[in-house]
Amino acid sequence: MPVQNATVYIVDDDESIRKAKARLLNSVGLRVEVFSSAREFLEHDRADMPGCLLLDVRMPGLSGLDLQQELVASQFSLPIIFISAHGNIPMSVRAMKAGAVDFLPKPVDDQALLDAVRQAIDQDTLSRRDAEELRDIQTRIQTLTPREHEILKLVVEGLINKQIASRLGISLPTVKCHRRHVMEKMAVSSVAELARMVERSIASLRLKDDICHPKARFPRSLQ
Repeated sequence: MPVQNATVYIVDDDESIRKAKARLLNSVGLRVEVFSSAREFLEHDRADMPGCLLLDVRMPGLSGLDLQQELVASQFSLPIIFISAHGNIPMSVRAMKAGAVDFLPKPVDDQALLDAVRQAIDQDTLSRRDAEELRDIQTRIQTLTPREHEILKLVVEGLINKQIASRLGISLPTVKCHRRHVMEKMAVSSVAELARMVERSIASLRLKDDICHPKARFPRSLQ
């Protein structure tokens, strides 16, 4: 189980359950923080590290599902594992559709809980790694000059140097020079690798509705 640099947040209004879960998770080396209410959790400053949230469904005041909605609205990405003694199929479906990674009934088997936490932390670790790689790609794209953006777009579309020179009305040596700079700045050694990086960046921007037109192949930064 990946326990280093990971935190499990427990939100449950039952003190005995909070303590029991915390002891179990501490026993396998996990860092744990406990909260007696959803509001207390929201007001707490959380460290920027992998982990997951163990969340009771029914609590006084803000319920677990209500808290999930608030977290989704604020783009909080930590995986949520719901635990409830009063869960039902519609409730679990609602939670999973909103992004929960698991829904466990009380009383929870210790090994089932540990397995769910391990999977959630693994998922969060990979998600953070992917997000970091994507930020790196987008940062590299932003270092390109306007002309290099043009070259990048045409290279990824499959045009060879002579076609690019003709399209842009520049000399072949100039195209080769700009193309070399693009490959160096993007830190790639092949057009296939360059295309994968660009498409990955575009896919992310599309998810954020940050494209100039629904049918556009390239976002603003690559036009």
